[in-house]
Amino acid sequence: MPPRQRLTPADRRDQLLAVGARLFAAHPYDDVQMEQVAEAAGVSRALLYRHFPNKHALFAAVYRQASDRLLAETRIDPAESLVDQLVQGMDVHLDYFVANRNAVLAANRVLAGDPVIGTIMTNELDALRARLLTVLPLADASAREAVSGVLKSWLVFVQILCVDWLTEETCTRTQLRDICVGAALGALQPLLPADSAAAADRPQ
Repeated sequence: MPPRQRLTPADRRDQLLAVGARLFAAHPYDDVQMEQVAEAAGVSRALLYRHFPNKHALFAAVYRQASDRLLAETRIDPAESLVDQLVQGMDVHLDYFVANRNAVLAANRVLAGDPVIGTIMTNELDALRARLLTVLPLADASAREAVSGVLKSWLVFVQILCVDWLTEETCTRTQLRDICVGAALGALQPLLPADSAAAADRPQ
C-alpha cells in the first residue's frame, strides 16, 4: 500500500465517497468489498471503517451525494417551457443512470425496501415534484393538489421504467426520454389552462 496522503477528515470522507462511487458504478453491489474500497483509496481498513461502519453506510452516503448533485443539476426555470425543463431534467438523470448502472440497480433492486435508501429516493422525488409545482400555471389550490398527485405518480412511473430499461434496453435512450416526457405532458394537459403553452408543448 502506498504512503497514505494526509487529508482533513472532510477531505478524506470526500475521497472515500469518490472511490466508493466509482466502485459501485463499475461492479454489482454484492461484488464490492470494503477491503477493496480501502485498497483503492490507499487507506487502512480501520480508517475506512472510522468514516463508514459498513458497506451499506458507504453506499447510502454515495447515493445521497448523487441525489443531491442530480437535484442541483436539474434546472427549473419559469422562463422555459415545461417540455424544455422536463427534457433537461430527464437528460441529467439518464446521464447518471447510464454511467452508474450498477449503483442504480443496487438501489432499486438489491436494496429494494431498504428504509435508508428509500428515504433518499423519496426525498429527491418530493423535491422534484415541489419544484415543478412552482413553475406550472395552476388556477387554485384544488388544481395544485390534483397536479401534485399526477406528478407523484409520474415520477414513480419514470423511476420504474428507467430501472427496467437499465436491465433490458428495449428502446433507445432518446425514445425512453421522450416516452417519459410525453407521459408527463399527456397526464398534465387536462389539469392546465387550455391556452397554456406548457400544456401544448410536445417533445421534438
